[in-house]
Amino acid sequence: MNDLFTKEPHKPLAEALRPTLLADVIGQQHLIGAGKPLRMAIEAQVPHSMMLWGPPGVGKTTLARILANAFDADFIPLSAVLSGVKDIREAVERAHATLQRSGRRTILFVDEVHRFNKSQQDAFLPFVESGLLTFIGATTENPSFEVNAALLSRAQVYVLAPLNKDELLALFERARQQGALDGLSFDDDARDALANYADGDARRLLNLLEQTRTAALARKVGRIDTAFLGEVLSVNARRFDKGGDAFYDQISALHKSVRGSNPDAALYWLTRMLDGGADARYLARRIVRMAWEDIGLADPRAMQIANDAAATYERLGSPEGELALGQAVIYLAIAAKSNAGYKAYNAARAFVAQDNSRPVPVHLRNAPTRLMKELGYGHDYRYAHDEPHAYAAGETYMPEGLEAMRWYEPVPRGLESKIADKLAFLRELDAQANIKKQD
Repeated sequence: MNDLFTKEPHKPLAEALRPTLLADVIGQQHLIGAGKPLRMAIEAQVPHSMMLWGPPGVGKTTLARILANAFDADFIPLSAVLSGVKDIREAVERAHATLQRSGRRTILFVDEVHRFNKSQQDAFLPFVESGLLTFIGATTENPSFEVNAALLSRAQVYVLAPLNKDELLALFERARQQGALDGLSFDDDARDALANYADGDARRLLNLLEQTRTAALARKVGRIDTAFLGEVLSVNARRFDKGGDAFYDQISALHKSVRGSNPDAALYWLTRMLDGGADARYLARRIVRMAWEDIGLADPRAMQIANDAAATYERLGSPEGELALGQAVIYLAIAAKSNAGYKAYNAARAFVAQDNSRPVPVHLRNAPTRLMKELGYGHDYRYAHDEPHAYAAGETYMPEGLEAMRWYEPVPRGLESKIADKLAFLRELDAQANIKKQD
């Protein structure tokens, strides 16, 4: 036979160093350590369907393969990107044949399972339910949103964490011990830089290491330092998914840092998102929202600064306009906080949504025609500017039969502390006017 059809492709370093035993896995000790769920499942020889949820390069596929070996199960890998219902049917037929021929279980591993549509996910259900298939799904997306509830209820969800720096350095050392560096030596700063560049992703670390090794061999360099890494590596941005959990987690962290009055944390999350490729216009819109939701009337300047920052970014673009966004989040973080307006709006909105359509009181209606005046429109309306304190004490503005509401209750911070004093004064005038009406 022609050698073209017998030669194996060159394995990337990440594949060549993939662990085959649970003891060799680096990271995820909360799942595979002593007394932890995956180790206990192997020790008890009781496989179960599961969902492995975590970012890229943290060992989802590796764990699935190790579990299959540990349970002596037939392992059928599918990629939801490339597979369809036909592939699922073929997997089911193979599982049936394996069970009849040898009595062995089958583990069906579906990578990127969130990319399967509802009908594709439903195709697993009867066979997972019957026990013919032990299902292991891997996903980088929140399974609560991306996986059918029926499938999710039949699978235990395990959350995998990014590898920390010590774990990445341990992986680097393993690669060195297994001869993957071809005699190259790395200084400590270069090792640390590679671990930082990997950003919790084991596969990425090994790919960067392979890039470095190739460049070093080409340039006949034996000692690797950070300057060399800067020359030869094209390092992508930190982990950031513009439509996934990382995106929403980070915008949540930014918003909560502003709300929590921590300017440094707010700057950190803003710059993390910008560094990761977030749309700065989206961030500008969220910053404006923060000003209205969490600062409100306690410091109206926050709204002006947020809007000015958004306008400045539109004028200057990146990177100059990002400075305006940074200073806006600093100001919002240190500003006096109030959600009184936000709560009042939501309360009023909720009330109106469940209430009927009440007519406008006659005395508040406009009367541009003689007929309207004859019908009493605007009659007995009191012009506030003609009243003491420019306030028509005791006047009613709500529809007839609807009691006065107190949705807006200012907080004792910033400008709202003065608003609270004014409202208390006006409410006292109302109380006195209502007493006079009763007399």
